Amino acid sequence: MQRVEIMKIYDVTLRDGSHAVDHKITSDQICKYCKHVDLTGVDYVEVGHGIGIGASSLLIGRGALTDIEMLRIARRHLHRAKLSIHIVPGYGTIDDIAEALEAGVDSVRVASHCTEADITKKHIKYLSNRNVEVFGGLMMIHLATDEQLLDQCKRMKDYGVKCITLLDSAGNFTPARVTKLVKFLRENAKIEIGFHAHDNLGLSIGNSLAAIAGGATMLDASINGFGAGAGNASLENLAAAMELECASNELKLPSVLDLATIGQQLFASDSVKNTNDIISGLAGVVSVFAKPVTAAARQYQVDPKEIYFELGRLKAIAGQEDLIIEVAQRISRNTKHKK
Repeated sequence: MQRVEIMKIYDVTLRDGSHAVDHKITSDQICKYCKHVDLTGVDYVEVGHGIGIGASSLLIGRGALTDIEMLRIARRHLHRAKLSIHIVPGYGTIDDIAEALEAGVDSVRVASHCTEADITKKHIKYLSNRNVEVFGGLMMIHLATDEQLLDQCKRMKDYGVKCITLLDSAGNFTPARVTKLVKFLRENAKIEIGFHAHDNLGLSIGNSLAAIAGGATMLDASINGFGAGAGNASLENLAAAMELECASNELKLPSVLDLATIGQQLFASDSVKNTNDIISGLAGVVSVFAKPVTAAARQYQVDPKEIYFELGRLKAIAGQEDLIIEVAQRISRNTKHKK
């Protein structure tokens, strides 16, 4: 791989990692993590509820801290890395953004389902008008064609974003597909592209390197792969792989490896990769469904694989957690009827 322009690293540990602990990240964890991540050369540190700011609820999960409490703690301990937030319109509002900016946020990623960029227009323009660094995000990208994603990228570019991150929310992509898509969007949308990998098929690092090969300029990662379901691209593995590939970045590998050890102590969880994570990736089901699918399968005594494949057929997305119960109940009834 040829040397590329300097790659930006966007750390999602204190946002996506929240899913792994039911959004119960503590003030002490935020404080200690931010102190150490600031030494690694990471460019952005994303903080807040797992789905994004404003998303704390009984259905999705209430955070142990409010978004603003999390941001204020992080702000006190981040000096080099930029403090960032993830917001999905419909969960988070303009008022939420304004409050976050007052708490010291440097940059904002406004994200939507892969075919719904229109809902981000108001939020992106608000940030652009305030001269805030703003990124776009397209989630569940496996549910759209390359041409549809191109159209959505052009819209977000027109609204005012400087980079658009493609979120492989279900860990469904393979390296060749990633390279092809990133290259296609870079050449035709004429905008910087980032990539957010999940590890359902064990391809998060390979997919991240494939994104670089396609021309990506920003990669998401979390320490120890801490995140929803099978987890994200692990920051320490990514840093090592980028070192071998001579991918230009500001990461200090020894400090990242130290952080990985600290992360194991800070974020010990019961999240363990299993075959259901593979099924989730194959079915194209969002990683945040891992725990509720397991719980529903146990409650209704059905095979979780059946739930995953049915949710994939229905093209379920985050926010439709109630659909998991409906599917589990239907499978249970059908199974009993066959008997």
